[in-house]
Amino acid sequence: MTNTAELLKGAAELFPDEVVTQAHVRHLDLPKGAGRFALITLDNGLDHTKPTTFGPQSLANLNTAIDQVEKEAADGSVVGVGITGKPFIFAVGADLKGVELLKRHEDALAIGKGGHDVFKRLSGLAVPTFAYYNGAAMGGGVEVGLHCSYRTVSKAVPAFSLPEVFLGLVPGWGGCVLLPNLIGPERAVSVVIENSLNQNKQLKGQQVFDLGIADALFEGADFLEQSLLWTASVLTGETEVARPELDRGAAWDEAVARGKAIADGKVHGAAPAAYRALDIIAAAKNGDRQQGFDAEDQALADLIMGGELRSGLYAFNLVQKRAKRPAGAPDKKLARPVTKVGVVGAGLMASQLALLFARRLEVPVVLTDIDQARIDKGVAYVHGEIDKLLLKGRVNQDKANRLKGLVSGHLDKAAAFGDADFVIEAVFEEMGVKQQVFAEVEAVVPAHAILATNTSSLSVTEMASKLKNPERVVGFHFFNPVAILPLLEIVRAEQTDDASLATAFAVAKSLKKTAVLVKDAPAFVVNRILTRFMGEIQNVIDEGTPVAVAEKAVEPLGLPMSPLVLLELVGPAIGLHVSETLHGAFPERFTVSPNLKAVVEAGKRGFYVYDSGKPELDPEVAALLKQGDSVLTEEQVRDRVLDAVAQEIGLMLDEDVVAEAQDIDLCLITGAGWPFHLGGITPYLDRAGVSERVTGKKFLAPGLASVPA
Repeated sequence: MTNTAELLKGAAELFPDEVVTQAHVRHLDLPKGAGRFALITLDNGLDHTKPTTFGPQSLANLNTAIDQVEKEAADGSVVGVGITGKPFIFAVGADLKGVELLKRHEDALAIGKGGHDVFKRLSGLAVPTFAYYNGAAMGGGVEVGLHCSYRTVSKAVPAFSLPEVFLGLVPGWGGCVLLPNLIGPERAVSVVIENSLNQNKQLKGQQVFDLGIADALFEGADFLEQSLLWTASVLTGETEVARPELDRGAAWDEAVARGKAIADGKVHGAAPAAYRALDIIAAAKNGDRQQGFDAEDQALADLIMGGELRSGLYAFNLVQKRAKRPAGAPDKKLARPVTKVGVVGAGLMASQLALLFARRLEVPVVLTDIDQARIDKGVAYVHGEIDKLLLKGRVNQDKANRLKGLVSGHLDKAAAFGDADFVIEAVFEEMGVKQQVFAEVEAVVPAHAILATNTSSLSVTEMASKLKNPERVVGFHFFNPVAILPLLEIVRAEQTDDASLATAFAVAKSLKKTAVLVKDAPAFVVNRILTRFMGEIQNVIDEGTPVAVAEKAVEPLGLPMSPLVLLELVGPAIGLHVSETLHGAFPERFTVSPNLKAVVEAGKRGFYVYDSGKPELDPEVAALLKQGDSVLTEEQVRDRVLDAVAQEIGLMLDEDVVAEAQDIDLCLITGAGWPFHLGGITPYLDRAGVSERVTGKKFLAPGLASVPA
């Protein structure tokens, strides 16, 4: 028995629930008389909705298949070996459920070593090896192909990536070493670092070929047939595959430096994975494979035992699993059908909502507003956005015409909403205005219609309080930009009934949004936490800390943008309004910054100007600021901000604003772009000791976003 087999047997015992991938070997005669060929197919026996993965037993199965083809290659009974996947799936890498269970560094090291030991046998065979990327390939699925002599890819491949850095790992089965030595460090940095940190961007089949990862590109319909024909032409010498000569000089170092700049811009040194990957890519310049593989093993083991990966896996599970089964949602059988939607308002937010409802529900959507000109503008906006989708090839002409036909406007609410099943308002954020709108709508809609509000901070219960049927009012709070941010906070007011709530969740699912049930509490989840966070930044600026110091203090959190750039995106006037709402509810914790008020009154769009291409404090804003003389260090600012956020989260959990801390993290990841590698906010607060300092306990149970005890 080889060491590899023993290693994998030990790892398999730690992971009894692995979904095992088989590696089936079959033989065929290649076209053009090229000879007998062995083809390994990776298949877990399930359909494409359960992608093939590599746990320890799966690696052992591939190892056994290689034992067989190795003998055949050595004795000359096959001229080549290929590896491919089941329909639509090549393989999507290591089985992460097993990684979560690991408690010891040596077990983590065994996972890295086991993968390397199996995969590198493919490059050591006595005959050429071929990977046929027939479907989705990620992580270890990409890497097993990199160990082969040649690769083909299907045009139909929808997703191809090395997503490890996104999760808090490094490509640890050859990706950091083999990819730069195949396509050059510049392109490898784009795939391993840039795409990963850009919300785990996926490559399509054409891009995989264009980057030089694959040597040939074929249509999906007869992909394997064409790949085998091409394989025969390579083996007979008819086709020669030319690879670029790599510059192993200054260009290599420049590519790594670019990767560091990308990582700094995204995670600000707050997460180690990108930097570990770059160190290995830098060292791969010397072309020493084994040295590189050993470095990958070490980095993989260190990161598996670190908090960042556990937080990344926790975030992954939130977005993949918890998001699909919202905590506290009523029985979906209670949901009523929605065959027509009404939108009150025709401004930008209302128009974005109309577009989303039309595209996802494919039912008639009618906008109303206070005059025809606004309605026309709103409908024109939606039609214009559909034209853009047509130009980008996202919809065809027929679909574009149909979608445009679904969206219309009407000045008369009775005519517009008389047969609507779901009406959402997106009017000015003022209680009196919203109550009046709902009173007008209730008078004309059918008895079963849901009345939804897109309010970001006002009480839904109060909004519904003057209606005859307050039980059908529900909060339906989207995040801007509506097309991009997945979160939808669904607010249950005091009198909302189960049928209305179930309908809201069913609509959210049709809209492909991540719905989280929240209590009707001021500013719900995301805006309450962000306002407390921003409020503390504003406080330290008002007290005398320079703007640059306050901004830089929270860089180690690795947020997608600095607090004042975020304020600019939200709009200072909206930020001020939410802070005033929360100050009214919780005056002892939420302040209203006089400096922010001055910025809004001066009509400024934000604190910065971008004349040099970088954000610089606007001199006109600087002149408005009135500061005290209390100057804090970055560390003091960070402590104050994090303590405030931890206190607010503790209070929200005590008030049952959401079911569990996991829902707060899910909201921040999907509604505010909070870093995936932090797992949202609570794992970070737990890891940094802030939770216990402020609330006396951790927010999450041990092992949930940390190494199991």
